[in-house]
This record gives sequence, C-alpha cells and structure tokens, in this order.
Amino acid sequence: MAQPEDAGQPGTKDGSMKLYVGNLSYDTNDAELRELFIAFGEPDSAKVITDRDTGRSKGFGFVEFSNNAEATAAMNALNGKEVNGRALTVNEARPRNDSAGGRGGGGGSRGGRGRF
Repeated sequence: MAQPEDAGQPGTKDGSMKLYVGNLSYDTNDAELRELFIAFGEPDSAKVITDRDTGRSKGFGFVEFSNNAEATAAMNALNGKEVNGRALTVNEARPRNDSAGGRGGGGGSRGGRGRF
C-alpha cells in the first residue's frame, strides 16, 4: 500500500505540520501562543506545555497547522523574534519517541541488601 509523501516526516500527521515553540515567557498561555501564529493562517491547535504538578508553564509549546505553507511561513517569520523580552525558537517538531524512557520505567534494584 502506498503511503502519502509526508508520511513519517517529522511533525506531520495527515499532512499537517507541527511546530515546536521554545523560549516562551512563563506567563504565555494557549490563547496568546495561538495569537502569535494567527497572522500566518489558522492554527489547528496551540498548546503551552505545563508542569503536571504545579500547572506552571515549562516555557515551550506546540502549534499545529494543516497547511504546511502557513506553518513554514510562521516558522521563518517567528524564529528568533523577540516576544515578551525573549527570542523565540520556532522549528518543526520532532516526532515523539515514546520508547526513550523519559518518564517512569524500571529503575532496577536500589537496595543495599545482599550486596556483600
């Protein structure tokens, strides 16, 4: 079965492009993030990543466009742009690697018994 040309490409799902937006002010919320990108087209989603325990922003987020040309224009225009005193980093999101561990996973034995 033939796959679409952009299948397996970073940041894409069903032909859409997902952008990573880093170095955000910790005060930035989802609506403000979306507002930064609206000049380039209508984002499908805009999400600031927050700490699950404190609910506080981690200083980065993701914006997804179904139109790759709009996403590319936004990325080119906003990468390095200063917003709220911080120079943004905007690039195509890399696919998530769920098998990399990151969270949880077995830690092995940490007990000292039976060692000597």
